[in-house]
Amino acid sequence: MINKKRVVPQLRFRGFTDDWEQRKFSWMLDVDDGIRRGPFGSALKKSLFVPESPYAVYEQQNAIYDRYDTRYNISEKTFHELSKFEIRPGDFIMSGSGTIGRISRVPEGIKTGVFNQALIRFKIDDNKMDAEYFLQLIRSPQMQRRLTGANPGSAITNLVPMSEVKKWKLFVPTKAEQKQIARSLTLLDDAIALHQRKHELLLKLKQAYLQKLFPKYGNKIPELRFAGFTDDWEQRKLGEIAIRVRGNDGRMNLPTLTISAGNGWMDQRDRFSQNIAGKEQKNYTLLRQGELSYNHGNSKLAQFGAVFELESYNEALVPRVYHSFSVTADAQPKFIEQMFATHRPDRELRKLVSSGARMDGLLNINYDDFMGIKVWLPSMAEQQAIAGLLVKLDNTIALHQERLDQLKQLKKAYLQKLFV
Repeated sequence: MINKKRVVPQLRFRGFTDDWEQRKFSWMLDVDDGIRRGPFGSALKKSLFVPESPYAVYEQQNAIYDRYDTRYNISEKTFHELSKFEIRPGDFIMSGSGTIGRISRVPEGIKTGVFNQALIRFKIDDNKMDAEYFLQLIRSPQMQRRLTGANPGSAITNLVPMSEVKKWKLFVPTKAEQKQIARSLTLLDDAIALHQRKHELLLKLKQAYLQKLFPKYGNKIPELRFAGFTDDWEQRKLGEIAIRVRGNDGRMNLPTLTISAGNGWMDQRDRFSQNIAGKEQKNYTLLRQGELSYNHGNSKLAQFGAVFELESYNEALVPRVYHSFSVTADAQPKFIEQMFATHRPDRELRKLVSSGARMDGLLNINYDDFMGIKVWLPSMAEQQAIAGLLVKLDNTIALHQERLDQLKQLKKAYLQKLFV
């Protein structure tokens, strides 16, 4: 006698022991209108931009960002002509082009409207399928790979035709188990959203402090000061409080780092999945803890480059093309880093850029010119007070980011193990 192999997920909730049943994807859908792709643009363009119309057009961005603000309206006549493409609360819309496979459940209270050709609408049979379970199922890595037809690690994705999707065979649990799985994943989603909001608020708070703790252009004092500090800040050239750092002592087994405008110092293996220094590493700069580097590369976050202090390593090798330096007793390294984070020096750096970025992405700013920019400095005590506050805030932001990453990894693991 051959024992039938049981079909169950790796992880189950207590009380559920039945095998999951194999069903076609179409089984879970509304029999009348389960899957529908939006109409081609030509059917909508003739009626777009109708002012004050009560009928909207929903787009790819609504599925991707799970928001239901709209950009375009259509006339009542066009809406009725395209009524089979209307979306209603409880429907699901999935992005079908560009960033594909993102899915959202349509909430109550949306503006009456239709979806365009970048979206695919699902209607499910509520008697067979729990709505939250369906949402989590489509978001699971297994289903995302099937929908996009992509191999793991592939940068190219193409949405699988919906006619094929209908025929797919899936293993489905009882409605009760669906609800339990969905409940647990929804609670995790809520925790992720909460930490995401806290993280975003902390980032905004940091930006607010950066703007108020450093003087605005043309001023000698900042808007916000610690008690006991009243003196004007002093204008200096960066080169007056900096000492150039270059060369190395031949040790090539030190950590090899690179600067990310968003993350600061990163090991090249973490940033690029490998050490990209190659033979050039022998020319890298030996940087010690407390010293700084200016990566004069152009990026979205730092149009005129970024400065970071080396903190997490005693010593490291950094690209020679960076302008590396230590500071004198008149300056505090972390204060200098935070000063550059305000982007106040950008006004000076902009003057030095003669012809934009080079082919390697670096701005045409040499070391001597960089050292010639003007900066404003308070007393050492005030520098330390400002840097201390911002460091505490950075540490809190990092803790929330770490917790957020952990929750996202936990969600990913659950999605892998709670579905067959």
